[in-house]
Amino acid sequence: MTYKMTLALAALAIGAVATGCKQKAAEPAADEPAAYLMAYFSDSDHSLHFALSRDGYTFTALNDNQPIISGDTIADQHGIRDPHIYRGPDGKYYLVLTDLHIYGKEAGLRDTNWERGDEYGWGNNRGIVLMKSDDLINWTHNEARLDELWPEDYADIGCAWAPQTIYDPETDQMMIYFTIRKVGEGLDKGNPTDRKTRLYYSYANPEFTTLATKPELLYEYPDSNIQVLDADICPMPDGRYMMTYVAQENPGGIKVAYSDKINRGYNYVEQQIDGEDGACEAPNAWKRIGEDKWVVMYDIFSIQPHNFGFVETSDFQNFTPLGRFNEGPMKTTNFTSPKHGSVIWITEPEAQRLEQHWNK
Repeated sequence: MTYKMTLALAALAIGAVATGCKQKAAEPAADEPAAYLMAYFSDSDHSLHFALSRDGYTFTALNDNQPIISGDTIADQHGIRDPHIYRGPDGKYYLVLTDLHIYGKEAGLRDTNWERGDEYGWGNNRGIVLMKSDDLINWTHNEARLDELWPEDYADIGCAWAPQTIYDPETDQMMIYFTIRKVGEGLDKGNPTDRKTRLYYSYANPEFTTLATKPELLYEYPDSNIQVLDADICPMPDGRYMMTYVAQENPGGIKVAYSDKINRGYNYVEQQIDGEDGACEAPNAWKRIGEDKWVVMYDIFSIQPHNFGFVETSDFQNFTPLGRFNEGPMKTTNFTSPKHGSVIWITEPEAQRLEQHWNK
């Protein structure tokens, strides 16, 4: 990928506007965004899956919805969740994932329901997986264990979940932000704040093999008794950032906050934007190619079978419901019930290379 192409993709990704032209669009150049790549996982295999779309509405799973990368090959717990994919300004692709298998006992991986019993709550993992690629096919992978990197502060954390990556232009670094629950020895277990999930950020090392800075608080919810998790940060055309996240109220759902700084200063907004009757999680915002529209995709885990829901915005203030997969304009062709997904733009040659590789 050329530097010129990288700059073009980055510029488009943070706010290209629609032309309003009614004529048939020209075929995109080889180095222009032309398709959407969705990363997601499945509860059935705790592995990474990919799906492609040319129009941003209908997605088709690669590899016939079989895993692109098996979770047991890259994670300490032999399973992954919450994959987030990102194209950096260097033209590389970045994946970060939760190292967690919630059915480890049923899969014969351990004797207990959770890795450390029930003391640490639901999931109780301590690590995230960092991956990097030049071509979306061949990936490096490394594990970042918070309890090993900073034992003085994170030896007994309850969880490290839902990591995401974004480039921070202020520091010229790749920022990873994720959910942490602090609970364990040395903490006041009678203090509800110590047992609530909160949002933190850290910076990766240049090789993207580990976390280089101790996690710091990203956002403080006004009610410390409410758990917040699953943040997604989206650059806005005016230079600010929109952060969507989950507040586990009643029901838990998708909220939004804004800041002119990527890692601090997010303001609280009372509005919940998902419009679902039940609880949902895992928001991810992505822009439609060539249009002044952004989609916020989220995981509705409170319904069976679970599904993704969608809202759309042009002004980052008003969010129009698009319904759920296969219940409105958003469609899947060969898969159902994806979990915790994320979407990036890719070029037509990249889309064809993925199809040729996985759809043999």
